[in-house]
Amino acid sequence: MTQRKLAWTLFAFLALAIGLYPLLYLSAGFRAAGFLSGKPAELQQNAVYLAIFYTHVFFGAIALLAGWSQFSEKFRFRHLQIHRRLGKAYVFSVLLSSVSGFTIAMFATGGLISILGFAALAVTWFFSNVKAYTSILNRNVQEHQTWMIRNYALTFAAVTLRIWLPFSQAVLHMDFILAYQIVAWMCWLPNLLIATLIINRKRLRLAAEV
Repeated sequence: MTQRKLAWTLFAFLALAIGLYPLLYLSAGFRAAGFLSGKPAELQQNAVYLAIFYTHVFFGAIALLAGWSQFSEKFRFRHLQIHRRLGKAYVFSVLLSSVSGFTIAMFATGGLISILGFAALAVTWFFSNVKAYTSILNRNVQEHQTWMIRNYALTFAAVTLRIWLPFSQAVLHMDFILAYQIVAWMCWLPNLLIATLIINRKRLRLAAEV
C-alpha cells in the first residue's frame, strides 16, 4: 500500500469510527459515565442544554460520515447526484452542529480559555460552511472545494480532540484542566494549517498544468 493510500485509509477509518461514536450515547451506562458526567448536575438535568448538546453531537457525527467521501474525485465523477445529496446533508448538519456547538461552548470545562477555543471553532466552522455553500451556488467550483477542505478540517476536530486529549493525559501526564484548555485550540488550529498546505499544494499543481 502506497503512503497516500495508507493516509486515505487512516483518514476514512477515523472519520467513520468517530462518526459512529455518538451511538454510544444510546446506552444509559455510557451517558452516565461519558462526557456529560463531568458537567455540573444542573446541566445534566437541564432539558434545553441536553437537547442542544445532542443536536451538536449527532449532527456533527452526520457531517463526519457524510463528508469524508466527498473528497474522492472518482466518487464525485461517478456519483454526482449522490455527491450533491450528501453535500446538502453535510451543509445542513454542520449548520446545526456549529450553532449548537457555539452554545455548549459557553459551558466548556476549563473556563474562559476553553470557552474561547471552542467558540472560535464553532464560528469558523459556521462561516466556512456558509462560504462553501454560497460559492457552489455561484458555480465557483474551485472556491467551493477550497472552502470545503477548510470546513472538513474543522469537522475533523471531533477526531483530533479525541486523539490529543488522551495523548495529553496518558503520555504527557498533564493536568486535565490544563490539557482541556490546550486541546480546545489544538483540536482545530493545526487542522486548518494542514488544510492550508493542501490547498496551496493543489493550487501549485493546477498552475503547473496550465
